[in-house]
Amino acid sequence: MASNTDSPVEPVETSDPTLEDLGVGQMDLLRFATAGSVDDGKSTLIGRLLLDSKAIFSDQLEAVEATSQSKGYDYTDLALLTDGLRSEREQGITIDVAYRYFATPRRKFIIADTPGHVQYTRNMVTGASTADLGLVLVDARQGLTEQSRRHAVILSLLRVPHMVLAVNKMDLVDYDQGVYDKIRREFTAFATKLSIPDLEIIPISALKGDNVVTRSEHMPWYQGSSLMHHLENVHVASDRDLIDARLPVQYVVRPKSDEFHDYRGYAGQLAGGVLKPGDEVVVLPSGMTSRIAGIDLFDREITEAYPPMSVTVRLEDDVDVSRGDMIARVNNAPSASQDIDAMVCWMTNQPLHPRQKLAIKHTTRTGRALVKDIQYRLDINTLHRDQETKELGLNEIGRVQLRTTVPLLCDSYSKNRTTGSFILIDEATGVTVGAGMINSVA
Repeated sequence: MASNTDSPVEPVETSDPTLEDLGVGQMDLLRFATAGSVDDGKSTLIGRLLLDSKAIFSDQLEAVEATSQSKGYDYTDLALLTDGLRSEREQGITIDVAYRYFATPRRKFIIADTPGHVQYTRNMVTGASTADLGLVLVDARQGLTEQSRRHAVILSLLRVPHMVLAVNKMDLVDYDQGVYDKIRREFTAFATKLSIPDLEIIPISALKGDNVVTRSEHMPWYQGSSLMHHLENVHVASDRDLIDARLPVQYVVRPKSDEFHDYRGYAGQLAGGVLKPGDEVVVLPSGMTSRIAGIDLFDREITEAYPPMSVTVRLEDDVDVSRGDMIARVNNAPSASQDIDAMVCWMTNQPLHPRQKLAIKHTTRTGRALVKDIQYRLDINTLHRDQETKELGLNEIGRVQLRTTVPLLCDSYSKNRTTGSFILIDEATGVTVGAGMINSVA
């Protein structure tokens, strides 16, 4: 991934959400990704959110204002707050995924500003893969474009549970309700073909600030909430899987100090379910069972753990546990399979073809994989399945069957986005060349 070191804005330091961060009535975390066509105003919108929520410093704003003046603009180009690469600022487009962090008194936010160009579809997949909400922008003058539909399809494939369609640049159509209504009807009809559990459509002007943080006086016909109000209040806690306990083991903690002479813990980020001391668990793939003796954060012991907390679990018995293993409940364990059926987004110029051998990384487990078959390529504009294809090219998505050298401890992607996903790696270069979403296991 390219560096954003020459960005005029320094990212705000964040840490994993603590128990208090995720508790009821406390500040929680929303990850959202922007998407849409080129020049729809994604970076400007994020700049507006950062500015109006007072998430930037005065000297950073002054730097952006000075740069805007030097370019001859008669307005402050807020896109400069996120377009950090020099080539992005020169072309006025987003190329790499830019992550920005800010907070309001109600919620913390992590934004993934993803590119709009077709050739950067892989970057968009990367930014949206961990998002709780997808924010698709549409230029009110242009209406829905092929890229707008493409990104909506990708967000649906990635099972992003919430989507907002922001009809931007309403100031350039004189805040015409008819323009908004036409786009709303067209996108709602298109969305019925997709899996979008929660859809909100909001008319905005990122440049002027209408309906971004505060309600607009120019659009009295719109009775919904502003974008920021929706982002602050959209309910994401129920999106997490709190039933199927999944703890991929990342590291075995053995301090070997006098204070913690006999300490042995198994650290990882909880991918699903709730774990408590006393729970009976099974360690996979060995199948050995034990009970949880205790659960630790970095600075204290806790009475329960749930996603996406990073914890260390101690067991009552001396069970052989190592990186790549998974701790789950005895009667609710993931499938262990070497035959994987998945949707794969291909991310490199060299095409994917049958009989190809690649490295595979699934949660904390690694192995090798053989491409058994490419069943079809998905046309993400029409949703047509091309079953005649024999390979996947750059940025293409298709259904692929794999055979792995080690059993993957996995669920379907629709059930768990963490244990249901993987990446494919070129063994010769170490470069990530594909991202997969598991449909089913054999």
